[in-house]
Amino acid sequence: MKDLSLPLLAGAGSAALLIAALGFQAAGYAPCELCILQRWPHLAAVIIAAVIWLTGRVRALSVLGMAAAAIALGLAIYHSGVEMAWWAGPAHCSGGVGNIAAMSTQDLMAKLQEAPVVRCDEVAWRFLGLSMASWNAICSAILLAVWGKAALLRR
Repeated sequence: MKDLSLPLLAGAGSAALLIAALGFQAAGYAPCELCILQRWPHLAAVIIAAVIWLTGRVRALSVLGMAAAAIALGLAIYHSGVEMAWWAGPAHCSGGVGNIAAMSTQDLMAKLQEAPVVRCDEVAWRFLGLSMASWNAICSAILLAVWGKAALLRR
């Protein structure tokens, strides 16, 4: 019998992060585009954990779980850096509207009206000085380690 506890724990961790994100959204914290993007790798990790539970193929699928956690970690670090102004975020969710000098007044007004309300470079909530994106990075790093340990399990 294969030990499924680590991959199921990692999948449950990703599920908990998704539930927390939806809870914040229900509480009125609208997600920005990068927040939404960070959810997809966690969803993939939950699906991978479910497939491991159904098939028992721990090692091979845990590598996919590691990839999902690594992508979640990378996106969370990127988003945290955007929030801390370490680097620029996507222009369409960080207040940019493109080449303003080449736009007519009507084009500029249309772009401004199309712009998303939730900015990627503004922190909506902090706990212990860290934003949701920073907490996601920490949690994703832990999940990456759990997936890695699961991938190293012997039969």
